[in-house]
Amino acid sequence: MRHSTRSTQYADRTIPKISLHDFENRIDEITAQLVAAAETDGFFGLTDHGISLPEIENMFKNSQSFFELPDEVKAKVPFTSMNAGWEKNSQIRPSTGQPDRKESYQMQFGAHMDGLWLPEEILEEFKEISLDFMHKAHQVSEKLMICFARGLGFEDDYFVRAHDVSRPEAQSVLRLLHYFEVDKSVPVPEGYYRAGAHVDWDFITLLFQRAGQSGLEICPGREAATEFGIGDVWTKVEPQPGEIVCNIGDMLMSWSDDRFKSTFHRVKTPSDPVLDYYGPRYSMAFFNQPCTDAEIQGPLKKYPMVTGKGFTDRAMNRNFAALKAKRGLEGVKSEVTSVSS
Repeated sequence: MRHSTRSTQYADRTIPKISLHDFENRIDEITAQLVAAAETDGFFGLTDHGISLPEIENMFKNSQSFFELPDEVKAKVPFTSMNAGWEKNSQIRPSTGQPDRKESYQMQFGAHMDGLWLPEEILEEFKEISLDFMHKAHQVSEKLMICFARGLGFEDDYFVRAHDVSRPEAQSVLRLLHYFEVDKSVPVPEGYYRAGAHVDWDFITLLFQRAGQSGLEICPGREAATEFGIGDVWTKVEPQPGEIVCNIGDMLMSWSDDRFKSTFHRVKTPSDPVLDYYGPRYSMAFFNQPCTDAEIQGPLKKYPMVTGKGFTDRAMNRNFAALKAKRGLEGVKSEVTSVSS
């Protein structure tokens, strides 16, 4: 069923909910469910994934402790070309030509974080808690990788080996996000976006949200990883306690010869004081990205083989080109720095 809110068209879609309970004994069933979700919406919710709600909430508290610091302190770990560090109001989406109204802090495994952790005297145990959570998220991701490898006819550990976070070539990221509170008493300014419509260009994203802090919306319909066009019918994805919302990224879409769908999504700017959430919004996205030297090519070889680094560089260049076309400007490449949502 379709309905509209002002100029936006909405459709009621059921996002698949997939339980990872008893994974070893249910792997064939889970694989079938994951493949079906990947071939259609490109989004699904994970339950019984092994990360408890208290563990997720503890990481959210850890995240909030970082964002509550003064900007001049957070600026000591600035965003770098290695796709790690803190940024604020600096990510510009090609779909909007405007910066997202949020701040984020991206963390990686290994040497990419040298100099990008705040000292213990500023944030006690922040690094330890974050890395522990990142490893837990990666363990969940590996279960999905085994299933997607089976679904595509690869060996079970094919994607797991490509995403080995113990290697210096690892690129996977945990991104902490803080969307700023919006004042209900005044009209939202023109050009204000919490997160403009976009696709992720990683392998698969694991998104952790807080119940009650709504805003995520999806728009399925892309048929090829090389397409940039956005449809016009959206679906709200309400956060549920403890659930991980997952979406296919462009890298897996390409790696599957476009069989699995990387779907446009956004964090809606609130416009209705009754229906929308205006308060501060916190989320955490774990972006699985293969090692820089991983070789990426689908079983049907629809696209030429490319390395993990080459795919990321190509995706960034495509975003830069789309942004230039949107804004009609030159030299915007330095303004778009961050990987994904």
